Amino acid sequence: MPEPACHAVLPAAGIGARMGSDTPKQYLQVAGSTLLEHSVRALLAAPSVSSLTIALHPDDTRAQSLALLDDARIHTVVGGDERADSVLAALQDLSARAAPDDWVLVHDAARPGLAPADVERLIAAVTSTGNGGILAEPVVDTVKRSDAAGHVLTTLDRTQLWRAQTPQMFSLGALLQAMENAREAGLTVTDEASAMEYAGHRVALIQGAAANLKVTVPADLALVAWYLERRTDEEIL
Repeated sequence: MPEPACHAVLPAAGIGARMGSDTPKQYLQVAGSTLLEHSVRALLAAPSVSSLTIALHPDDTRAQSLALLDDARIHTVVGGDERADSVLAALQDLSARAAPDDWVLVHDAARPGLAPADVERLIAAVTSTGNGGILAEPVVDTVKRSDAAGHVLTTLDRTQLWRAQTPQMFSLGALLQAMENAREAGLTVTDEASAMEYAGHRVALIQGAAANLKVTVPADLALVAWYLERRTDEEIL
């Protein structure tokens, strides 16, 4: 029996309202390329990734101008209003071309600082155990819980707290089922691990890098540019 293949999914149908820009976040420029292009390159540069499915906004007119998306490994689908809708659309499209026991890595288009070496490290960790996993960073700040008025209620124990990153890697069939179940239950899932947790699956935490931050507000662009401009050849390959 052949080893399960690894595929990637990239939801890129959002409008990035919190950036305060007329340009959708994934098409903002940093370090010479759009956020989307950086994320696509990182995934395609990982030797284990055999295909990439990108979910685009139905009115997207910018993707066709990106030469990088002409790569034969890339497939595009129409995304939805929410991130989970776009991921589900991409998974359903991928399931017509891939086996249920193949692996799928879901990555945020707004995380351009992902290093291909970290993709391979995640794949190695997950495939060695057969359980799904995500890149994540341990929380190092002191964390407070507040009341509705913005006053501190308590200080949380940070020793078991992590900040979730992407990619998040799971068996295609299991993730597709979990995402469909979450939708039917009316559950709001902000990442794929949430759907898998809801379905009763164990999710491993694999330590990621600080450079793999999510661009959410304008200040994040300068920070991710700083990381990208200082990346070494060893981090890229």
